This record gives sequence, C-alpha cells and structure tokens, in this order.
Amino acid sequence: MIKNIILGIKEYVGAFELISKLKLWKYFIIPILISVVTFVLIAIEAYVLSDNIGEYISKIWIWDLGKETFTSISNFIGGLIILIIGLILYKHIIMALSAPFMTPVSEKIEKHFYGDLKHLHRKTTNTEQLIRGIRINVRNLFKELLITLPILLLKFIPVVNIFSTLLLFLVQAYYAGFGNMDYTLERHLNYKKSVSFVGQNKGYAIGNGLVFMLFLLIPIIGIIIVLPLSVTAASTKTLAILHNKQEFVYEK
Repeated sequence: MIKNIILGIKEYVGAFELISKLKLWKYFIIPILISVVTFVLIAIEAYVLSDNIGEYISKIWIWDLGKETFTSISNFIGGLIILIIGLILYKHIIMALSAPFMTPVSEKIEKHFYGDLKHLHRKTTNTEQLIRGIRINVRNLFKELLITLPILLLKFIPVVNIFSTLLLFLVQAYYAGFGNMDYTLERHLNYKKSVSFVGQNKGYAIGNGLVFMLFLLIPIIGIIIVLPLSVTAASTKTLAILHNKQEFVYEK
C-alpha cells in the first residue's frame, strides 16, 4: 500500500511538462472556472455558518465554569467541521461537472503513450460522461460523509483527535484520487468494474489524492492548478495499470 501511495505521488513529476507538450491547457479552462467559483461560494458559506455551528455545539456545556473556553473550542471545531464538509462538497462538485472536459485529456495522454486505441474504448457522449461523473461522485460523496462524520466526533477526544486529523486527510485523499482516476476508467470500464478497479488500487488513489489535497492548501494558485496536474497524473498512472493488466473488456 505505502509503495503504491508513493508511486501515485511520483506520477506528478513531469505532469506540468506533459500538459504543455500535448497542449492540454485549453481543456482545463472551464474546469478551472468551475473550481474557482465553487471554492469561493463554499468558502463564503463556511465563513457564515462556522459561528452558528460553534454556538450550537457550545450549548452542550451547561456549566458556567469554563463556558468561555468551551465556546472558543466549539467555534474552532464548528469552523473545522464546515471546512471539512466544504472541501468534500467542493471536491465532488468540480469532479462531477468537469467530467466531459477531462475525457479528451485522458484520450490525448493515452494516444501519446500507447497510440490510437479508440477501438478499445467505450463510446459515450458528453451527456453520458456528465451523468457518469455525477453518479460516481454522488456515490463517493455519501460514502465519504458516512466515514467522515464519525471521525469528526473523535475531535472531542484529546490525543485521539491528532490521529483523527490524519485519518480524515487520508479519506479525503482517497476519494479525490478516485475521482481523478475515473476520468480514464470511464472510457474503458463500466461503473461497477471502475469501482472495483479503484478498490484494488487504493494506494495509487490515495497517493494522487494526497497531492490534490495539499494543492488546496496553496492560496489561489492551488485551486487553479489542482485539476490540471492531478488529472494528468492520475490518467498517466491509471493508463499504465490498465495497459499492464490489459483490462480493456467492458460492458455497457
């Protein structure tokens, strides 16, 4: 697992150069706009709601002694909860809506490394690609929330909350990598087989997603470059796995 995580991270090396070489930047214009607008809207909501969540949490403490301290901690935790849920929503929204624009990117990368293999691809329209993207990301959104909410409760336990932060980051990374890999899988495998494929290659998904999440920590520039680099890295690695295993049998 750790080895595959490292390999997933290493795939980012050369991603920028590959994008420029294949002239892929034009395909990322609309996804970048979607990314920026979505991030701004979620950031505004997080700012507005964080105090409300914090105030609600602080009501748990019914004693006067330590009330002010607990309120401060509650406001911090409220902001953290909103931030984490906001990042989850941001991730799946941009991945779902960007699906039709990412298919050409994956196709050009595959043609560059392996030649013209369109006869091996599933033939889908932009609408079908969008529906597929929404379906995958809605599935992942609910699964991620089901895993994330219990982990957030661990934030109230001293010491344990340190490990819960790392666990949250890994969960977010996995589903980010999942979405990036599916842009390539959509052309080769059906929905069920794609889910199974990522499940068998969790390390690569986490590795790709870790860098994706770290990009989001870079102000402004992060939300601009996160999709181009992460999708290119994920496509390169996913294609390598597919071609190595010759997994090109698909079902409609």
